Amino acid sequence: MSPAGGAPRGGKKGRRPAAAAGASATSGAAGSGGRGTGRGRSHATSNRSKANAAPERGPLTPREQRAKRAAKKAAAVAKGKSVARTKAGAGRGAQVRLGGDDAAGPGRPTDRRGRAPAPRTNKDKGLGGEQVEGRQAVRELLLANRRKVREVWVAVSEHDDPEAVDDLAELAMSVGVPVRDVSRAKLFAEARTESPQGVLAKAHGLPEAELDQLAKRPRKGPAPFLLAVDGVTDPGNLGALLRSAEGAGVNGVVLPRHRAVHVTPTVAKAAAGAIEHLPMTVVGGLPAAISKLQGLGVLVVGLDMGGDTSLFELPVADEPVMIVLGAEGKGLSRLVAQRCDVVASIPLGGQLASLNVAAAGVLACFEIARRRLAAGGAPGSTTGS
Repeated sequence: MSPAGGAPRGGKKGRRPAAAAGASATSGAAGSGGRGTGRGRSHATSNRSKANAAPERGPLTPREQRAKRAAKKAAAVAKGKSVARTKAGAGRGAQVRLGGDDAAGPGRPTDRRGRAPAPRTNKDKGLGGEQVEGRQAVRELLLANRRKVREVWVAVSEHDDPEAVDDLAELAMSVGVPVRDVSRAKLFAEARTESPQGVLAKAHGLPEAELDQLAKRPRKGPAPFLLAVDGVTDPGNLGALLRSAEGAGVNGVVLPRHRAVHVTPTVAKAAAGAIEHLPMTVVGGLPAAISKLQGLGVLVVGLDMGGDTSLFELPVADEPVMIVLGAEGKGLSRLVAQRCDVVASIPLGGQLASLNVAAAGVLACFEIARRRLAAGGAPGSTTGS
C-alpha cells in the first residue's frame, strides 16, 4: 500500500512502469524535499495560490455587524411589493391610494424598537418640517400648497375619527398627493408625536425667508410684525407660540440656528398648521440679527421678568416691531437684552414669579395687535409680501 495515497515506494513487487508513475505524479500528493514525485504539480500550484491570496479576515467589528444587519433588514423590506389602486374622480390627474403596510417601495432601516430614524436635516440645520402629524396640521399643509407633499399616511381605526381621516385622504388625493393606508401600529412606529390622530404627511422642508425680506415694509398693508425666540428648546412651547403669533398677525419669525428647537413634528402638531402661513428664517446669531433689523428701522422689544417697562405701557403703534422672547427660567441672554431697544415685563398679581413662555408670548403678541388696531391699522399680515 502506498502511504497517504501517493506513489508506491521502490521494491521488488508492485513497481509501476515509468509512464504510470509519471501519471500518478500529476495527481498524487507532493513528497517532501527532492523525493516527492506524487501530487506534485497541482498541489504546488495550489500552495502558490494560497500564498498569493489575501489573508483571512478576523471577526467583524460591532460597527460592521450593525451595518450588515441594517442592510439585510432593508433588503428584506424592499422585497415587499406596492399594491396601488386608483380612485375615480379624485381631482387633478390619476391620483393613487396605496394599500397595505408594504406599499412604501424600498424600506427604511429601523432601530431596536422598530421605529424609523428621524428625518435628517441638512448641514446648516434648516427649519425642518419634513414630517407633519395631526389632522389640523396636515390639513393646513395640504391647503396652503406652499411646499411639495410627497405622501400622506392614514390609519383608520375606532381610536381615531374615521370620517375626519377619510376626509383628509380625499383632500390629499384631490391635490395630487399619494395616500397610503397603513395599520395603526405602523403609523405609530413612524410617528414622532404621542398622538398623530391617525394621519401623518411627509413633505419637503419649510422654505426659509431672508431676514431683509421680513423687515421690508410693503407698499400696502401693515408694517412688519416680527417674533424672535432666544434659547427656547421645548417643542410644545414653540408650537403653541407660533399658533398664537399667527393668530395675532405676526408676519415673520426669527429662530437662532444653535441652542434652540426648530420645526419638529411636535412643533408642527402644536402649531396646528401655523407653520404653513408664517415666513421664518434661521440666523447664526440673534444679537447680530437684532442689530441688522434695527438698522432697517425695526423697533426691538425684549420680554423679560427683569424689564423696567410694563408691556402695557410700550410706546408702540404702527411702526415695524419685533418681540423677543427668552427661555423659561433663564429669560433673555445678556447680549440679546443689551441689544434690545426696550426690555419690557408683564406685571403679575399672583405668587408665581413668571409665566410660561408660550403664555407670555400670547400676551405680548396680542398687546401689540391691540395697539395697532387702536391706531387705526391692522395687526399684521402673514402673506409674506
